[in-house]
Amino acid sequence: MSSEKLKATAFGEILWDVFENEKKIGGAPLNVALRMKSLGCEVAVISSVGNDEDGVAILNELKTLGVGTEVILQSETFPTGLVNVTLDKNGSATYDIHYPAAWDKIEINDLGQNLVNNSDVLIYGSLVCRDEVSRKSLESLLQHKIYKVFDVNLRKPHYSHEILERLMMSANFIKFNDDEMLEIAAALQSPFTTLEDNIEFIASRTNTSSICVTKGKDGALLLWEGKLYKNDGYPVQVADTVGAGDSFLAALITSLLTGKLPQDSIDFACAVGALVAASPGANPVISFGEIEKLISGK
Repeated sequence: MSSEKLKATAFGEILWDVFENEKKIGGAPLNVALRMKSLGCEVAVISSVGNDEDGVAILNELKTLGVGTEVILQSETFPTGLVNVTLDKNGSATYDIHYPAAWDKIEINDLGQNLVNNSDVLIYGSLVCRDEVSRKSLESLLQHKIYKVFDVNLRKPHYSHEILERLMMSANFIKFNDDEMLEIAAALQSPFTTLEDNIEFIASRTNTSSICVTKGKDGALLLWEGKLYKNDGYPVQVADTVGAGDSFLAALITSLLTGKLPQDSIDFACAVGALVAASPGANPVISFGEIEKLISGK
């Protein structure tokens, strides 16, 4: 399957990331979708925005970017999501996520069900499950026979380990960062301390054959078809970490599901994630030339 034919649907939060001096569209599922779009995939998003100025602005920007918006509802009751982003001196972000927002109340209609049924891959995260309405909508979509990618995104206090385990059990592919992996493994009473052992533990516990763990500047680990692959990261000057993991996941899934070799895929994904971290915001434009240059070290 070529990336031009790869159809991806992302379910979950779309919102405005509000920085000190500006705001940018964001939300992990949307960030993944936007990066997959830039890599040649056909993408759509299932979500909800408010019937307000912020919501109209998001819809207009997504249409300009070529993202399918037919299943993004407009709420008359709840506002478009906002997240206040605070960056420390290293560019690492902390988030104040407003509740309730329109994306907490995503309702699924026949159009949404059909969209997922006709897609190759469904991307979903854990944050959207903080509200029962969106969680039940997601659970209905997880019944489809489709390749399911679970992007773990722990934002305290917006998650429970019981729901996380159910979401993992539904997935074909799970992506964690290293802190998330160790926290969840401990909650599942893993006897192990290393990432490698805990990847195998969670794969066995959840019956998920493909798992990836990102390690920030130190790269990532990938379990794919029973074999472990790794990349040790690429040195960049970090502007901020917002969206770097989302673009990493987009690049990795696009590569793997279009038949690229696992090692080439994780190298490509780590380079994409590093270049996003080197630029402000979650969705900077990056070129294949920049990616190839970083991988080759030239």
